[in-house]
Amino acid sequence: MDLGLGGKVALVAASSRGLGRAVAEELAREGAHLVMCARGAEALEEAAAAVRAAGTRVLALAADLSEPAEVARVTRAALDEFGAVDVLVTNTGGPPAGPFESHSAEAWHQAVRQNLDSVVNLVRAVLPGMKERRWGRIVNVTSIAVKQPVDNLILSNSVRAAVTGFARTLANEVAPFGVTVNSVLPGYTRTQRVDELAARNAQLRGTSADAERSVWEGQIPMARLGEPDEFAAAVAFLASARASYITGQNLAVDGGWIRGLL
Repeated sequence: MDLGLGGKVALVAASSRGLGRAVAEELAREGAHLVMCARGAEALEEAAAAVRAAGTRVLALAADLSEPAEVARVTRAALDEFGAVDVLVTNTGGPPAGPFESHSAEAWHQAVRQNLDSVVNLVRAVLPGMKERRWGRIVNVTSIAVKQPVDNLILSNSVRAAVTGFARTLANEVAPFGVTVNSVLPGYTRTQRVDELAARNAQLRGTSADAERSVWEGQIPMARLGEPDEFAAAVAFLASARASYITGQNLAVDGGWIRGLL
């Protein structure tokens, strides 16, 4: 299936590792040019080199997107380099795990800056161009937690739910301009983030990281963790020309973990 992404420009946040990197690699395979950003310059450049090997143009920018000035710098550089951003994939690292009383007011503020404000600011920067061209794709990487909250992740459960409300409302506002807004909800996937959660849960419960992963696998009908490239394929489809009539949706890539009907 030709996804119609050849020559399109995609900005993928937090793309030096994990799900973000898998998404960047998948979009590159579909012929898109990439703007990749992440906080760690060394890991980002290594990821960008791997994506360039697919034969696509890549602009790699180390940045902390929780800072509005950094969002402005990245998006300005993207427009200077490519002239447009056709696809925006918002993606952020998860905030710290822990129960409510373990998190300070500053931890809450930081979670909002990192996981909500960064999304809003990225959209604000690229949306005018999408509307002017009457074509755009905004895909938010959120979490299964927005449909079924995950124990011990109160920061993520709360702030990612806010992103979901923002995205669903925005989808209706920009639909007349040919811009779609969707979210993809990763389940338990083989990433560094999931390894960190397994280690944290093991510490709290006096078990092992392997034992915690086994618990998750027991909750998943497919009986295994997901792979980053499986998640990336779903993002690429929603970013494509072929997904032109899909907007305002929350697509779980979770092996069946979410038990709800909707």
